[in-house]
Amino acid sequence: MLGKKFNLCFVGKFSIIVLASLLIFSSAVLAEKLPEKIIVGCLEPLTGAHAVFGTEAKIGMELAVQHINESGGIQSLGNIPLELVTEDVGETAMSARLAAESLISKHHPVAILGLYISRLTTAASEITERERVILVADALVDSVTEMGRQYLFRPAPKASMHGRSAVEFVLEAAEKAGVSIEKIAILNEDSSFGRSNAIGAVQAALDNGLTIVYQKEYPYDITDASSIVHGIATAKSDFVVHCPYFMDAIIFAKTFKELGKIPKFISGMGACGYTDPESIKSLGEISEHYSNTYSYNPAKNTPQNNKFVEEYAAKVGHIPTEAAGMNYYGMWILKEALELSGNLSPDDPLNPDNLRKAFLALDLTSGPAVETFPVNRVTFDGKGDNPYARATIIQVINGESKVVWPFEDAETECVFPRLDATY
Repeated sequence: MLGKKFNLCFVGKFSIIVLASLLIFSSAVLAEKLPEKIIVGCLEPLTGAHAVFGTEAKIGMELAVQHINESGGIQSLGNIPLELVTEDVGETAMSARLAAESLISKHHPVAILGLYISRLTTAASEITERERVILVADALVDSVTEMGRQYLFRPAPKASMHGRSAVEFVLEAAEKAGVSIEKIAILNEDSSFGRSNAIGAVQAALDNGLTIVYQKEYPYDITDASSIVHGIATAKSDFVVHCPYFMDAIIFAKTFKELGKIPKFISGMGACGYTDPESIKSLGEISEHYSNTYSYNPAKNTPQNNKFVEEYAAKVGHIPTEAAGMNYYGMWILKEALELSGNLSPDDPLNPDNLRKAFLALDLTSGPAVETFPVNRVTFDGKGDNPYARATIIQVINGESKVVWPFEDAETECVFPRLDATY
């Protein structure tokens, strides 16, 4: 009996030693497979007409990588840090394709963030899809996630949601202020981005029983908006929802002011123009009371968001913009996917198909990614969209961008109707 106990004890101890050795060997093999750093690509327009957005996005990514590495890197993979590499995508579909090909061939990134402009995203995603590289896109056009791309994910609310949010904000603000709103004018520049925003606004207007008295799609390089402003006034629209880019928003704001034909409210949609720091600087006092939809809430009062806002403002001189915020939380979402891939697929966590599975399995309700996201849940459907995403509304008040909607998330009361409305 004593001999049997000794044998059993010996076998048990021997099994433990063998198991421990196997675990050590497996860890060593995995360590050999993993790189010293995980390369993440930044593809943004850093020159040309959209450089202001791309530059802001890049800074958001850089701060996120810094904060992730300071917090221990990707902990499920042995605390591997991230490293950001960058290519300028320029202004054309061809330059975007070439930039994606160059970045991937030179650096072999695990994932890429950015692109911002939808036509550039469509072009570059042909390359990321072919090369099986995860793309965390910050472009908002609905069709970006309707092309069947398997490796593309978009955390932010899509463009049609921005259009809907612009309309719903005005209706809620009007109800709160006791102001009657019945007629709407809808404007957009002539890109797929502008069109997607307008589609969301039209549907929201119809759903809420509004009468669309004026609708116009105009060239993005418009130089004279006077006929459109006259048309809106003639139609006696109660308010305008407008999807511009940068220069056209400035032209419209100045034209409304110069002609003295200002409706009860003018709400931007799509996060471009009117309320960003460059627009406020260019327009001066004319920017007062304009609003726009955003995919990021700089006023969200959480430790991680406060840290980001403080450090971004110290670096740039103003609070984070839409592009910066989207790419900051986009990088943290990538971090969470990498962590999950390390747990779900420990033998090959950086394999693009395993990382894709991790993205599809994400359901975040806490942590830095959620602390900087407009709502408190991040997950992805089969198309790569976050079904819980929604836009916030920022309004220029006393020369500063302030979050005013949803009302429960607002940092101050909205100004409604416009104090300078003329009809």
